[in-house]
Amino acid sequence: MYNGLCVYPGSFDPVTLGHVDLIERASVLFPEVVVAVLNNPDKRGKFDVAQRLSMLERACRHLANVRIDSFGGLLVDYMRKQGAGIVLRGLRAVTDFESEFQMAQVNRQIAPEIETLFLMTSPHYAYISSSAVKQIASFGGDFSSLVPAVIIDDIRNAYR
Repeated sequence: MYNGLCVYPGSFDPVTLGHVDLIERASVLFPEVVVAVLNNPDKRGKFDVAQRLSMLERACRHLANVRIDSFGGLLVDYMRKQGAGIVLRGLRAVTDFESEFQMAQVNRQIAPEIETLFLMTSPHYAYISSSAVKQIASFGGDFSSLVPAVIIDDIRNAYR
């Protein structure tokens, strides 16, 4: 049963303006949104979970109904623990759809009470990815138009 809680899971390594756009839009659609950083010990990101949580908290500070959290293990287990009924996933292009659709179907098979909602990324942000931000930053390029202003220094410092 849906209780109004939506979870937007991801690695957010780092958070981009595309992510923030989806979070802002979700905050209008749902009474409460949890942005949940996946803590996957098998996958080493550029930023540790604490750094990603901090960047997200600063990027979403203006959204009163958004909470930042992290989780490990299966998303559906986290959803059940939170009492959440909706998973939010963003789609940038057709290429995202295939993997997202597969993941949504598996989640539905093991937790039929949880729905997955897909939101299309705003066209202005469709080309932005965390990977692109990291690649540009690693070569000393200007990535400032791709991420929230409050985390630019975090990224620059990580690549010094």
